[in-house]
Amino acid sequence: MTNTEQIIQILKQKIDEAPDGISFTELVKYVQAQRPDFKINMIYGAFDRFRKNLPPDIYRPGRGVYENIKFKDVDVTENQQQVKVLQSVGDTKVPEKEFYEAFAQWLIENEGCTKAIALGGNCFKGKWGTPDVLGVRKSAPSDIIRVPEEIVAGEVKVPSSQPLIEAFGQACSYKLFCHKSYIVVPKNSSKDDIERLDALARIFGIGLVLFDSTNPVVPDFSIRVRAAAHSPDIFFVNEKMKIVEKELFT
Repeated sequence: MTNTEQIIQILKQKIDEAPDGISFTELVKYVQAQRPDFKINMIYGAFDRFRKNLPPDIYRPGRGVYENIKFKDVDVTENQQQVKVLQSVGDTKVPEKEFYEAFAQWLIENEGCTKAIALGGNCFKGKWGTPDVLGVRKSAPSDIIRVPEEIVAGEVKVPSSQPLIEAFGQACSYKLFCHKSYIVVPKNSSKDDIERLDALARIFGIGLVLFDSTNPVVPDFSIRVRAAAHSPDIFFVNEKMKIVEKELFT
């Protein structure tokens, strides 16, 4: 049995044991606990294969949640349906780039992106900046109703890496060439900063996601404000997407 097959087997077994459903985050944590010798990218790769070829007895009752159909009609309360997430401890600063791949997976699970990649750096060049993560949502050949392709950007910030208001400005600038844009900030940011970002996000249609900035393996992303879709400038969409065409669209 290959490593990928072993991971998929672990995923199936765990889902079969979760009557209230289980989140993508908890599944990744479980695989990590069971097989600490497996690298996180290997787990993500196996999960991607699993996600695209779900067994007939497993379905997704909500965004980023998996459940066996034998539990589908079980009457549970709203609180029981919520997945309990283990909180990591410690205050060690983790490099920002360590969270990019995890957020790319989050976009696939929670924004329906068919593919998402880590960028960062100065890939797009120029003063408008480059998103840390970029995803695309495309209709599947089997979809009855086809929708236009949608580009989603993510700007991830760890403590002290940059003032959050500047990061918010970057997230706003990505709307020039993206249909949706997210800013991703640590849960332990000041309450005042989070409240202001929440208000601004709702005004400007920017998504706001909080995360555990001490745990790059399972950052426990939680959505505070969902990004609103809008129509970007098609000139800039084509200009930027041409730079990442090979990585994102093939």
